[in-house]
Amino acid sequence: MTNFFSSDFKLGILGGGQLGKMMLYDTRKYDIQTHVLDPNPEAPCKIACDHFQQGSLMDYETVYNFGKKVDVLTFEIETVNTKALAKLEREGKTIYPSSKTLEIIQNKGNQKLFYQDHHIPTAKFRRFSNKAHLTEGITDYRIKLPFVWKSTQGGYDGKGVSVVKTGADVAKLPDVECIAEEMIDFKNELAVIVVRSVSGEIKTYPVVEMEFHPVANQVEYVICPARISDKIASKAIEVAKKVSKKFEHVGVLAVEMFQTKDDEILVNEVAPRPHNSGHYSIEASYTNQFEQHIRAILDLPLGATESKVGGIMVNLVGAEGYNGDVLYKNIDKIMKLPGVTPHIYGKKHTRPFRKMGHVTIVHKQIDEARKIAEQVKNTIKVVCK
Repeated sequence: MTNFFSSDFKLGILGGGQLGKMMLYDTRKYDIQTHVLDPNPEAPCKIACDHFQQGSLMDYETVYNFGKKVDVLTFEIETVNTKALAKLEREGKTIYPSSKTLEIIQNKGNQKLFYQDHHIPTAKFRRFSNKAHLTEGITDYRIKLPFVWKSTQGGYDGKGVSVVKTGADVAKLPDVECIAEEMIDFKNELAVIVVRSVSGEIKTYPVVEMEFHPVANQVEYVICPARISDKIASKAIEVAKKVSKKFEHVGVLAVEMFQTKDDEILVNEVAPRPHNSGHYSIEASYTNQFEQHIRAILDLPLGATESKVGGIMVNLVGAEGYNGDVLYKNIDKIMKLPGVTPHIYGKKHTRPFRKMGHVTIVHKQIDEARKIAEQVKNTIKVVCK
């Protein structure tokens, strides 16, 4: 086995945001040397990695030259240059997840076709090259109103997603390639994190339940364990494992799903990296998702995925109407509540709905944790100085 610890081994991370910062909690724990590339000179990762490089994640030469410096390369964001990754792989560089996996996932249209081709249950959809093509689809009844519109590229945290109810709604959409997805009448939005090592060891975390903000379409609460039957949980885990197997991914894969009114499980989308739906695991699990990702891509034995205690994650996002130097109002008040741990991501500037941190609430009783989570949400405000 390679000596990763207290050695010359170099782990490269593309992206220096909060996911990378939380991954660095564990690389520092194990004294694994890290190199991080990010376009932001004040990226959250900068304070914790061994070597920080400012540069574009979409620039071919920048990504290629960065990759040449490290022994194993991973990423904490999907918007990276996959052609540079593919060249590095051809030259023998170890990259997990692979450029092939990432390229499919980067484009929501390709991702949906992948599910269709591999008989993975997902909502019905059609793909359109631009807004005119979409309008034609509505006119000749290839798609029915209402539907969910998704930009095939660049969408995240609720951006690039809209519910289209009328023709007037179409006029407001950007003129980009998109998919029109059938509206799903669902009971719950669920997620399962699957972790797969280089040598094929596979583990899953418990199913989590997600509650979304009605306006921003962002996750407000992640609840673990999900308040569903064992039968539904088993079905969700089996679907997630199938997705993992078909992608042949290595590392952490977050699979977001719908539980329909008829108790079917439909895959919504995936993220081939640590994910918002797994943040609760830092406090609540035996092995958190960030450490697990590192173990998987370095082919170390995977840790236990069971929860020590019930956990709820509350996203801290910029309040509406505030844009400027950040102030976490009432943070001291939430820290007085039992089982509450805030995580501040290190972004100095807030704007409406920008992810600025999260709070984990742990409790033996998940319903009690949910009540405390509501208190947290109603107390702390991310505003300006």
